[in-house]
Formats: sequence, C-alpha cells, structure tokens
Amino acid sequence: MERAVTRAPVSRRIVERFIAGAARPQVLEVVSELLASDRVVSVDFLGEDTTDRAAADSTVTEYLALITALGARTANERGVMPTEVSVKLSALGAALPTDGPKIALENAWKICTQAQESSVWVTVDAEDHTTTDTTLGIVRELRSQFPWLGTVLQAYLRRAEDDCRELSGPGSRIRLCKGAYAEPESVAFTDRAEVDDSYRRCLGVLMRGGGYPMVASHDPSMIAEAGRLARETRRKSTDFEHQMLYGIRDIEQTRLADAGHTMRVYVPYGSQWYGYFMRRLAERPSNLRFFVRSLATRS
Repeated sequence: MERAVTRAPVSRRIVERFIAGAARPQVLEVVSELLASDRVVSVDFLGEDTTDRAAADSTVTEYLALITALGARTANERGVMPTEVSVKLSALGAALPTDGPKIALENAWKICTQAQESSVWVTVDAEDHTTTDTTLGIVRELRSQFPWLGTVLQAYLRRAEDDCRELSGPGSRIRLCKGAYAEPESVAFTDRAEVDDSYRRCLGVLMRGGGYPMVASHDPSMIAEAGRLARETRRKSTDFEHQMLYGIRDIEQTRLADAGHTMRVYVPYGSQWYGYFMRRLAERPSNLRFFVRSLATRS
C-alpha cells in the first residue's frame, strides 16, 4: 500500500503536501519558510510503537540533532519559543518488552535536556488510550525538572476533562486535540457531536486555568470558541496559541498569524510517514475533507 501510494502521481502529491520530507534537511527548509511567514512550528520525527532498542536509540539521536539545528532562536516578545519538537514515547522505547517506560523516560529526559540548552520546547504526543496512564506518568516526572514541558490531551476520551483539570496548573502547556485513534466506546466518545461538546468543555477548563492552552483544531467552530473563551476569560492573543497540521488550511493559518495570534504548525517528517498519514485519513474519515480541500486550495 505504501508503494502504491507513493508511485501514483496524485496520491504521491498528497503525501508530499502533508509530510515535510523524509530527511532533516528537507524539514529544516520547510521550518525556515514557516518561520518567515510569522508562524511557529512543532516538528515531529515520525515513528511509533518501536519494539527494538536500537531503533529507539536511533530516534533519540535524530531528535538531538534536530533540536540542535532548530536551536539558536530565542523566545519572541510574547515569551513563546518559535521552535518545538513533538515526541511519541512509544518511539522512544515505551513499548519495549523489558523496562519500556523506564527507557522512554530516560530518553525523553535526554531530549528535554538538549531542548532546554537549545531554547527549544518539547511536547509529548498522545497515542492510543492504552498508553495514556504511562504517558502522563512520565510527563509528571519530567515536569519536575522541565516545567515548560507540554503534553497532549485528546478530547474524545471520556477522561479528558478530568485530565485537563489536573494537568493545567500555572505554567503548564496543554495541547488539546479531538483525537486521531480508533477507540472503543467504553473509553471514548464516538459520536461527532459528543466529541465536539467534550472539546468545548475541555477548552473551557484550559482557558479558565492558569496554564497556556494550545488549541489544536482545524474546525472553524472550535477556533471561534477559542476566541469567545479568550474574551470571556480576558486572555490576550498572546496567552494561548492555535495549532494546525502542516499542509492543512494554509490560508486560515496565515489569517490567524496576521491577526496577531500565535499559529503553530505541526510539521511531520521522516521515512515512517505511512502510519501517521493513513491514520489521519482512515481512522478519522472527516479529516479527508481537510486534506482534499487543502490540496485543492494550495496557494
């Protein structure tokens, strides 16, 4: 399937539109273009569910080199770091059969240490619900030394509102997304309206809290809700940020940045793009509309 997708001209063009290349030089070129457009970035070296220690170590090595390349930039006048990396703990070894969480914690610590020295932020990505407790446990440990560490909460999980309350204290950074994994109804809302309602509730908790909400949504109604809540809670446009995927709603991204909002673009790269890309299309089919529309309206 991967070979078929990359060989067909139309589907290959779609992949190239949403994946910023297979190697570091390619993604760094994309990053430079985005920063020049007054947007900020979160770069993800694609890979997950690693069951080989050597592969996990290789991922860490790549992140350390990436962070070094992204560094040498200071926070803007808003105190926001223009560059960030997003990491999945399963790519750092959390799924290894022996001492997986311990290895992932050690590897994440190395990445955070390098990031702090390089003035680069780190956000820990969410994965499927079976990993949530391990992920948030590691985040709590890391926050004791790296309080700026961000984490992702998925609004379609029934636990999300409680997690927002627990983790959104002063100085915290929480990326709120709807969720991109196929989950059982016992742990997640499956009806679109219920997911939207949960997102609004979670966003309200974050906006009324003491942290820095990161509104990860392409949904116009959620973007509008973020604006409404910001006015209600008297948050300035510098007190939260919008986030969208690379290649999706470029015009809206530019509009938000031009209006003075922090607009962070999630930029994935690497050879392990297939799982990320197909999950975005297949497990949440509504995303296909955004991909196709963005391809059609490419500026």
